[in-house]
Order: sequence, then structure tokens, then C-alpha cells
Amino acid sequence: MAITEPSPRPRPVLTRPGARTAASAEHQAALAARLTPRDRWLTRMIAEYKVLTTDQIVQIAFPSRRAANHRLRSLYTWRVLDRFQPLLPRGQGSAPAHYVLDIAGATLLAHEDGLDPKKIGYRHDRAIGIAHSQHRNHTVAVNAFFTSLIATARRPGSKARLLTWWSETRCLHEFGDLARPDGYGRWRQDGRDVAFFLELDRGTEPLPRLARKLTGYEDLASNSGTVTPLLFWLPSPRREAGARQALAAALRGLSYPDLAPIATTAADIAALGHGCPTAKYWLPLAPSTTSTSRLSLFDLAVLWPHDVKGQPQYAAAAQRRHGLRAPDLEEP
Repeated sequence: MAITEPSPRPRPVLTRPGARTAASAEHQAALAARLTPRDRWLTRMIAEYKVLTTDQIVQIAFPSRRAANHRLRSLYTWRVLDRFQPLLPRGQGSAPAHYVLDIAGATLLAHEDGLDPKKIGYRHDRAIGIAHSQHRNHTVAVNAFFTSLIATARRPGSKARLLTWWSETRCLHEFGDLARPDGYGRWRQDGRDVAFFLELDRGTEPLPRLARKLTGYEDLASNSGTVTPLLFWLPSPRREAGARQALAAALRGLSYPDLAPIATTAADIAALGHGCPTAKYWLPLAPSTTSTSRLSLFDLAVLWPHDVKGQPQYAAAAQRRHGLRAPDLEEP
């Protein structure tokens, strides 16, 4: 009687479950045995910031693109995340995949936070709808600014850290009646902190309207008791020069211009240093500032030492107003 090797069992083909299955108790139980702490952290990051590209995810969480693609494929298959790939104009290559929160991911975050998944307000059509939003490229550009900071902090031997990153939505909830920044951050380097609001300009807004935003920031500083610098990221040196003229005129019209310290840069200038926002790209613009050289974020912390405080007074209120808690920026 011949002895033959048993035929290997075929591996099951993983398919994306339907919406009902993705939110089911059975699927959530299966995910409990599959998801790593990094998976859960990344899911919360994408929930908070709406959309992250493959490049940005590699920057904040993985050692290589290959490792990221392998894990993202699983998270997509399990419907923790969904994805889309925008079409770029001819000659500009291929866009990276863009990842958003999917049904299973929203459900597991709700369970982690002790919330009813049906009452957190998540809708898959809204999450994936950013693929067609006119605001998508702006959101991706803002997120790229902050993920570049995280990538800088992850470098071997780095003594820097992005302590805080608030999304545009979180800022809108807190400051919407006063100021509407595209993001809020707090950067720590060599024992110094600098908090900042980010205004990322894509060149579509009239400069007088851009400058009128300073009134809101002056009011916010007066009401919160915290002076927070404004970083204006502009698309080109020409746009930066025009913006600086408009902003300088607006500063002169404020009752308390020192409540709105400003620094500007242009994307073309930042591109020379691979786009890292921590380099010497920032040109101050404030009545009490005499520097004519471009400075780093660390230099700004030295220039504006009065801004080195603990978390702003409104931070605790911000945590209370949101159902899903903000992600810890320290990667698991």
C-alpha cells in the first residue's frame, strides 16, 4: 500500500463582509483576536483626521511601505478601514491610496469607549464621501503637515515630539465662533514647547479675507488667556509675499497685535528640505519681532517664550465634548 502525502488544505479566501456582518458581534469577536495595539491606534487616528494616505500612514506607524501595505490590506479586508485612490491629472503619476474609517472600525472604537455604536453618528457614506469632496485635498495637505512632524519625532535619536494634534473638526467645535484654524499643535524639542495654530492656504482665498482672520485669533487669545502663534503655510513665495503684506496691515488694525504672533512659509521653500515643517522655513511677522531670518519651530519657541505653557485652558472641555476620545500621538 503506497503512502502518499496528504493534499494541503486550501487557504480560505478572505472577502470583505457586508455592512451588517461588519458590525455584528461575531465579526467584532473575530477582530478581537486579530487586531494589534497599532491597528487600534491607527484606526483611531484615521477616525479623528478623516483620511490618511499610505505615505502618511508609513510616516506615523510603519518601518516601510511594504509592511504598511501588508497590514492595510488586512484592515481593508476586515472592513476596519476603507480606501479609495483619486485620479491625478495625466503626467502626474498615480495617487497613493487614501484610507478612511469603515463600519467595523467605527464599531470597535465605540465599544472601546463604552458607547453605543448606533449613537456615535458614524455613516459609511459620509466617511467615504470625502473621496469626492472639494475639501479633500486641503484635508490631506493639513494632515501631511502634522504627519511630517510625527515622522521627524520618530527618527532614531530624536529628542522631539508632537504632543498635541487637533483636527480642523475638533478646532471648529471649540473655537468656531471665534477662530477657525485648520489644526492646532504643540511641538516639544530639547525641553521647549511651542503651541501653534495652522492656517494652510492653497491660494484660492482672497488675501484680504485671509488677513481678516486675525481678528478672530485676537478675540480667542483674549477670551482664553493663552497667546498661540499662527503658522501660515502658503503655496508659493509670491503668495507668501502678498499674504505678509495683507497680514501686516491687518496686524496694525488690531487693538492688541501682540496677541497674534505670526510666522509664514511657502511650500516651494519647504520642498527644498523635503517638506519637514521643523526646519528653518518660518519667517516671523509680529510688531515685537525683529528677526529677518527664517526660523525653525524650535527657534519660534525661543522667540515667543511667553507661549510656553501647559495645555490651553480649553483642552479639558474639548475632551468632554467629543464622544470618541482623541488618539494618543505616541505610537503603541
